[in-house]
Amino acid sequence: MSDSELSRVMEGAKSLVRKVLSDIPVVHESCVSTQGLTLDPSGDSMNLEYMVNLLEIPSAPKLKALAADFTLEMSLNHMAEGLRMYSGLLQVVSGRVASSQTVADLRADINDLQAQVQKIQVLSHVSSVEAQTDVSGLSSRLTSDYEVQVATHVILAHLRSFSQDAFRSLRNIAHTSS
Repeated sequence: MSDSELSRVMEGAKSLVRKVLSDIPVVHESCVSTQGLTLDPSGDSMNLEYMVNLLEIPSAPKLKALAADFTLEMSLNHMAEGLRMYSGLLQVVSGRVASSQTVADLRADINDLQAQVQKIQVLSHVSSVEAQTDVSGLSSRLTSDYEVQVATHVILAHLRSFSQDAFRSLRNIAHTSS
């Protein structure tokens, strides 16, 4: 397993992150129709903290630049855990939204990205930790269309932020390993 293979896998992972980031607005537009729920940061987006707490939508693990207190192993494990969590959250809402196929396609890209992260872990000789965030209870808390709309919006907005952090992390990893 060579450095060129690691570089190739890193580039593939970054490409998948870019695809996920470009697909999120498309999925949002096709699935979220409630007025005020927009991905536009300058829009009149509602304060949804109460709903996030009520629906118990989990937060992804934090990603940051590699440092003495945030190792390559931690970065890749947090990335993998976050991707598993978002795949599970999208699975929960996919059957309840208008355009479940777009959600399924986004989820497939996230699963592909997760496989790339696992390859990076292997190629970097980093042990993986299979931490799992339980998202199964969300389904029972989605009792109305409004809750489904809010949950889908929040999941996509948080996924976008997480994906941006993942891209920066992958770029940082590639830079420090070269």
